[in-house]
Amino acid sequence: MPTEVILPKVDMDMATGQISRWFATEGQQVKKGDVLFEIETDKAAMEIDAPASGILRDVSGKEGVDIPVGAPVAWIYADDEAYGIGAAEAKQDKAPISPPVGEMSTKSTEGGAAPPSSQREAPPSALPGISPTRGEIGQSPSVARATPLARRLAREAGLVLASIAGTGPHGRVVKVDIDAAIAKGGAKEAPAVAPEAPAAIASAPAPKPMSDDQVLRLFEEGSYELVPHDNMRKTIARRLVEAKTTIPHFYLTLDCELDALLSLRTQLNAAAPVKKTDKGEAPAYKLSVNDMVIKAMAMALKAVPDANASWTESAMVKHRHADVGVAVSIPGGLITPIIRKADEKTLSVISNEMKDLASRARSRKLKPEEYQGGTTAVSNLGMFGIKDFAAVINPPHATILAVGAGEERAVVKNGEIKIATVMSVTLSTDHRAVDGALGAELLVAFKKLIENPMGMLV
Repeated sequence: MPTEVILPKVDMDMATGQISRWFATEGQQVKKGDVLFEIETDKAAMEIDAPASGILRDVSGKEGVDIPVGAPVAWIYADDEAYGIGAAEAKQDKAPISPPVGEMSTKSTEGGAAPPSSQREAPPSALPGISPTRGEIGQSPSVARATPLARRLAREAGLVLASIAGTGPHGRVVKVDIDAAIAKGGAKEAPAVAPEAPAAIASAPAPKPMSDDQVLRLFEEGSYELVPHDNMRKTIARRLVEAKTTIPHFYLTLDCELDALLSLRTQLNAAAPVKKTDKGEAPAYKLSVNDMVIKAMAMALKAVPDANASWTESAMVKHRHADVGVAVSIPGGLITPIIRKADEKTLSVISNEMKDLASRARSRKLKPEEYQGGTTAVSNLGMFGIKDFAAVINPPHATILAVGAGEERAVVKNGEIKIATVMSVTLSTDHRAVDGALGAELLVAFKKLIENPMGMLV
């Protein structure tokens, strides 16, 4: 029987993916473990290995097209296996599935290979990131299969889930199906009891974003170019809308004097030992202000542990370590690699680790575990001369620190006007997890470390 090649799940919240490049062609002989194709996820590129040896046939996965997770993209026939009607019927009997995370055959583009494993069928309850839901295990087949996110969106939109055709694995209804149903004005659920509401509120239609056609009609034809969104841009847009519309943000701003920090940074860089590299001798580290901001934020979270938290509907997640994500601009978007246990690392380790992560982020060679999770984040636009701004929280974080430029300002000290280098920082906070006084306590702890930086060395 031919071996099915599917689009695997390589990211936690991945529902679809795109094949950015095929390394093998129709009819080509391949060996188990050979790289077949490359998947473009929202943040990185992953190489997918051949699950078996044989001849590649029926390549249906097109490059640059969204493909549902678990969908077949090709088949591999053994050398002595007939390629014809009988084999085609055998393929139809084999339902596409998504292998459990950790069992798919993948390699990051930087060469970290994961051992390939045989693909096997699994019940819906074994699919990664999916728990059994009504209509899937022990329920009537008339009840629709759907992901938890799709169920919630359908419920919020008042849609009849059973009336929506699913395009996910095994006919599962996914988010894109709900979006399409909303756009088409799908069948609505009738409320069990009509709620009483003032006439003005009851009659007001819910605001809807402008459609593509409505936007384009505002501009003269030929005066623009349409650039299709890639997966990364789509994911950034989806996550930011979700974060800004579901997380109750509030903002706290403080000014921090930088003169002591800048002086200490100069001393530490001057004292850096010299190491030999391929390009000659170079200092073992070169600290930036941002490296010291990362360390200060991590230590502040350890000093105010109640703020080192994440909100869930059932419980508050209290973190034991401060894992600081750092926003890095890359072509076409943004990614947030994470300095794990930054509270325990020295400034030189943070600096070198950050340089490595940023370099690999820009070449899209980060592994998912290097940018997923974290307990807070830092976004620094000071290098562009931005004085202050407010950042959008990146779930599951409860806070994000927006860092502005250090600039000379007139400050009053003991009744006299002095010149000091001042940096404005704004803490965006999830009010569900961190209240105003707690957020203020965190920001004050951060300011104390920035203005007394020797505390970061002990």
